[in-house]
Amino acid sequence: MPGSPDTSTIDPAEIEKFQAMAAEWWDPAGKFKPLHMMNPVRLDYITAQIAAEHGRDLRAERPFAGLRILDIGCGGGLLSEPMARLGAEVVGADAAERNIPVARLHAEQSGLDIDYRHTTAEAMAAAGEKFDAVLNMEVVEHVSDPLAYLTACRRLLKPGGVMVCSTLNRNPKSYVMAIVGAEHVMRWLPKGTHQWSKFITPDELFDLLRGAGLEPVDRKGFVFNPVLWSWSISERDLSVNYVTTSVLPAETE
Repeated sequence: MPGSPDTSTIDPAEIEKFQAMAAEWWDPAGKFKPLHMMNPVRLDYITAQIAAEHGRDLRAERPFAGLRILDIGCGGGLLSEPMARLGAEVVGADAAERNIPVARLHAEQSGLDIDYRHTTAEAMAAAGEKFDAVLNMEVVEHVSDPLAYLTACRRLLKPGGVMVCSTLNRNPKSYVMAIVGAEHVMRWLPKGTHQWSKFITPDELFDLLRGAGLEPVDRKGFVFNPVLWSWSISERDLSVNYVTTSVLPAETE
């Protein structure tokens, strides 16, 4: 049954890809260069959505103080660390064990207190963990059962909580840009990092989120401009990278 405590959505082959790249998380010119480049627009979107749903003023010194945030698939902590700086109590979780010591060391060097764990969404849900927000960025296209995985993520939210989930659209353009371009031409990522057949269209993701018991409220595109060599948020262009926000209704038990 999707979302049951003993369900595992971990794909060992996918985990091994990221295990091999673990030491390079904080190298802006390394294998995670695309994420470093995209991170500012990801953070702009994430912070705006969390602030809107939880009534926080981003102009405050620590606007997320009192909020408990989970960064699932945290990698080296590229999103966990900014959330901690904004005042949140942050748990970073990753199924790739080698990512955790990298993330812990960098947080320690940065003077940040972040609870990094080698675990899964399903295990945390079974343990009864609850969060005000879940960051679920570029993970769902790597799991074996997206509905079961998203159901586990929903179980991790407090009523009224918000989940920000990003992934890659599935169409010919995304194949050219994300696989041929990023992996073979630009060599930003090792060949085989992504499997195009596991990409998810925005409508499919909204259906999956609803099936998991969440209420989708927003979606935007992350668009790369090769002339300006920069990323931006788009209201209309969701053709390759895109992001969604969904909430767990406050009346949910």
